[in-house]
Amino acid sequence: PSRTFHLASALLPREKRWGARALYAFCRITDDTVDQAKTDPAGTLETWRRHVLDGRGRDDAPVLLAWSHARSIFRIPRIYMEQLIDGVGLDLTQHRYETFEDLAVYCYGVASTVGLMSMHIIGYSGPEAVPYAVKMGVALQLTNILRDVGEDWGRGRLYIPKEDRSIFGVTEKQIAEGRVDENWRRLMQFQIERVRKLYDESWPGIAMLNRDGQFAIAAAADLYRGILRSIEANDYDNFRRRAYVSMGGKLLKLPGIWRRLQRLRRTGASGT
Repeated sequence: PSRTFHLASALLPREKRWGARALYAFCRITDDTVDQAKTDPAGTLETWRRHVLDGRGRDDAPVLLAWSHARSIFRIPRIYMEQLIDGVGLDLTQHRYETFEDLAVYCYGVASTVGLMSMHIIGYSGPEAVPYAVKMGVALQLTNILRDVGEDWGRGRLYIPKEDRSIFGVTEKQIAEGRVDENWRRLMQFQIERVRKLYDESWPGIAMLNRDGQFAIAAAADLYRGILRSIEANDYDNFRRRAYVSMGGKLLKLPGIWRRLQRLRRTGASGT
C-alpha cells in the first residue's frame, strides 16, 4: 500500500501532497502500535492516542509535528482520528467477525476514516460526498483483507465473516491448512464480486472532490483494485502467494485511469 499511496499522492499539488503524506504517516504509526509493539500494545496505543489528540505535536516526534500542522491547516475533525484509533484497537480484542455488517464496522474504523480525513485535505463539494468516501474506504480495506488472509491468520486473525464461510463450506481448519479448493475459490469469487461492487458504487464520489485531487484518488482506488485481479491470477491462493501490481503495471494503468476520470467528469457515469 505504501508504494501505491506514494505514486497516487505524487499526483496532488504540493501542499495537499504534504498533508496526505502526513496523514499516511499518522495512520502507519497508529497501525504499527498494535502490530509491532513488543510488549503492551494496548498501553502503547493509549499513549499514542494521548499524544495525537492533544493536537500540539512534539519537536522530538516529527510525525506528530507534521500531523498536528496538517490537522490545523486542513481542519480535520477530531472525531475521525478517534474513530481510526478505536478501529485499530479492535485488533487487540476482536479476531473473528460473524457477519459482513460486523466487518464493515471495522472497515469503517480503520479505512473509511482515512478517506474522510483525506477529503478534508483534498477538498470536497459537501456532505453528499461522505457516503462515497465511506464506501471506498470499506472497498480498500476489504481488498487488504483478501490479499492478506494467510498473513492475518499467522497473527491469529480471521476477518472473512463466519456467515460467508459457512455458506461456502469453508472451515477454520481449511484456512489453517491453507487449502485452496473449489469451496475456497467460490468464497473468494463471492468476496471479490462484493468488493468490486463497492468500488463501482464509490467511484462517482470522486467527481465531488476538488478537481486538483481527483486524479490522485482515482489512481489510488483503481490501482488498489488491481490487487483483486492479481488474486484471481494466483488462482485464489492468498495463503502462499502475495497479490500485487508491479510498479510498471501501475504506471501503464495511469492513462486509462485518466480517461475514465474524464468520462466521469463529463457524464457522472462510473465507467469500467
